[in-house]
Amino acid sequence: MKEFTLIFRLKDISDFKPSPEQIQERLNWLGSIAAQNKLVDKGNTLLPGTGAAKTVKPNNIVTDGPYTEIKEFISGYIIVRAESIDEVVEMAKGNPIFKMGGNIEIREVMKMKE
Repeated sequence: MKEFTLIFRLKDISDFKPSPEQIQERLNWLGSIAAQNKLVDKGNTLLPGTGAAKTVKPNNIVTDGPYTEIKEFISGYIIVRAESIDEVVEMAKGNPIFKMGGNIEIREVMKMKE
């Protein structure tokens, strides 16, 4: 099986604080993946605010926060295992982030040979 990262993006920082119901929906979604033994890493939430993030650019330039020129911010990630990216797309479709106007980027993880 291959591993894939699901990267969660939100458009509005006000959506970053989900309601208890939204949190439960997400936990239920994660639980369904874990029950299939396909959850590799439950991931983490990535804080979007100033002081919680830095961007390092060429020539040792460091700025506060994530890129401000993008219209979305990354709110978190998980890693799953699956036979194909299409299987992961089907997993992702059940995530409640879409109800908040968010989206999910899926990327295959390239494993380094030891």
